[in-house]
Amino acid sequence: MSSTTSARATGAASSPSDGPGGATRVTHAGSAPKLPARRQGARHLTPVAAPWLFLAPAIALFVTFLLIPIGYAAYLSVTSLKVTGGGAFGTRESVFVGLENYSSALTDPELGAALGRLAVFGLISVPFTLLTALAFALLLDVPGVRASRFSRTVIFLPYAVPGVIATLLWGFLYLPSTSPVSFVTRALGLGDVQFLTGDNLFGSLANISIWGGVGFNMIVMYTALRSIPADIYEAAAIDGATQWQIAWRIKIPLMTPALVLTTLFSLIGALQAYGEPQTLKSLTSGISTTFFPLMKVYQDAFGNDDVSSAAATSVVLAVGTLVISLVLLRLLQRRAFGDEER
Repeated sequence: MSSTTSARATGAASSPSDGPGGATRVTHAGSAPKLPARRQGARHLTPVAAPWLFLAPAIALFVTFLLIPIGYAAYLSVTSLKVTGGGAFGTRESVFVGLENYSSALTDPELGAALGRLAVFGLISVPFTLLTALAFALLLDVPGVRASRFSRTVIFLPYAVPGVIATLLWGFLYLPSTSPVSFVTRALGLGDVQFLTGDNLFGSLANISIWGGVGFNMIVMYTALRSIPADIYEAAAIDGATQWQIAWRIKIPLMTPALVLTTLFSLIGALQAYGEPQTLKSLTSGISTTFFPLMKVYQDAFGNDDVSSAAATSVVLAVGTLVISLVLLRLLQRRAFGDEER
């Protein structure tokens, strides 16, 4: 009796099964199969922690290469280097000066002149860049246009050329000794064309910016045009609208958000102009070391060894760029995004 009960208990606790090679394997009913170590560890990753794990590399790069440099520049802008001890054995230490560097930057006549030259440059480059890009985008969106894909590639290619290389290429085209335009004008007895002096200088600088910026803006505008439903065009064509009327009354109003975006990008790019004049500076005496604001920052920091003033000027320019961008976006967003916000 006791042996039978023991056997039944043993049978209830375990059951034989065939293993590899006919061997008998006993599986205990009360024990659950163990998960691999990797799967067990994955269970500890909560839904809240998982996104932060994937965001950690981006956050680390953002903090290291953006927030820390901005904070350090702000620190330098309120300090000044003071030399103590004198002579070759003097030491330099940072001294807190408050807003003194900002006051000097805002009252600096060289910075005011540089901002004036930058305004002239922006008034030429930004409108021409946007108008040229808009014209190309509208032309490429006309039904039945040939070689549309090839034309988009050709128009976009200048944007892929590094700014320094593009400036050097145009610099050789501007120099009277190598310019084909000057060669033609000399043959006609008109003399050389001075692209890098006088009133022609701003147009020459803006031309480089326009040549390199049209492609990107065209792609943004063309993408916005392609997102407009074709039914709208068909209805307008049935009503007798021409391609010009469709472009002016339908396409341009519907692509206003893209126009606001490209205007903002072009304006910020113009405010950050540095590569073109800095590269052409060695080719002409019309471009000084403080021609544009960012050139003045570079000259103060590395030419005059005045890092504090350069940092203060940089902060002023950054805040000014932010304010101008926000004001422009505020003025234009009512028309561009007004219906969506309602």
